[in-house]
Amino acid sequence: MAPPRSQPNPLEVLWQGPAIVAVVLAGEAVAVLLALAPGFDGDRITYFGLASLLIQWITMLTLGGLYLLRDSLSRLTGPRVAWMALGLLMLSTWLTGAATWLLLGELMPMAGRGWLDFLLRLSLMALTIGLLGLAAYQNHLRARRLAVLAKQAELEALQARIRPHFLFNTLNTGAALVHARPGEAERLLLDLADLFRAALSGPREIPLADELALARRYLEIESLRFGDRLRLSWDLPDQLPPVQVPTLSIQPLVENAIRHGVEPSADGNDVLVRVELDRASVRVIVSNGLPRSGGQPASGHQVGLISARERIIALSQGRGRLDTEIVDGRYVATIHLPLDAA
Repeated sequence: MAPPRSQPNPLEVLWQGPAIVAVVLAGEAVAVLLALAPGFDGDRITYFGLASLLIQWITMLTLGGLYLLRDSLSRLTGPRVAWMALGLLMLSTWLTGAATWLLLGELMPMAGRGWLDFLLRLSLMALTIGLLGLAAYQNHLRARRLAVLAKQAELEALQARIRPHFLFNTLNTGAALVHARPGEAERLLLDLADLFRAALSGPREIPLADELALARRYLEIESLRFGDRLRLSWDLPDQLPPVQVPTLSIQPLVENAIRHGVEPSADGNDVLVRVELDRASVRVIVSNGLPRSGGQPASGHQVGLISARERIIALSQGRGRLDTEIVDGRYVATIHLPLDAA
């Protein structure tokens, strides 16, 4: 099984630009409601300005505190993170309220009967808004879990469509070899058994080295089918990083390289599998030359690529990706994964 990985901070969305703008606008809306509330006889414009200043300081302090504590919060579960955020909101409210009272004192429209009454009313307002936000956050977590379950069901359906396609191609190759070259047919069946053992009973995630070994078995099967028309090149570092990848995520890339590069070309084509490393990420690159008959790869269903792309995104919590492009007359598929997905 894959070793445990650190989970993404569930509050990470709060530090993105649209979320910060939404928080600021929501604070201004609360300030408007306070200024327009009945029972206040003072200058409502002044009341709005002071309430807006107070609310924005509280929200910005809370967001700043959550950002500073992001590493610690990433080790907590979703509900605990939510309660920590509520506690930080109350702490920011008390600090901001105390500083406001020291600077403005009874000039504050909500000053009431003294600083204790002022802080109490401010705390009740913050607690009410915080509890509403906590309920919305719990609903968001529930919806996200349901979305993950739905996505997993979709991925399993996609994988179920990939395996028969590959199986039929391989069995046809084996049938063609069984009389003329029985030894190679036996090797083909052994490689096929290894591939389907990984697909049907193995873990969902395996080390990169194991996944590349499965891709090599697939290419050995196809080399029996195409012979000299399939020209393989491997460019791997001496030591592969212990990063986890979805099981049979590289195989669809080499399968597409053969279907769209080697199979349509009478002279065959070359397929290159390369792994590149830097300090933060690993890239698995599968490329093939385009068929000489045309400048675009042959059309076909993209089930394998879709499944691989979705599983890579799910494995890396959105930080990994699968890109496909045509570069210098070659069709290139690149898997990007952060090294901390190990």
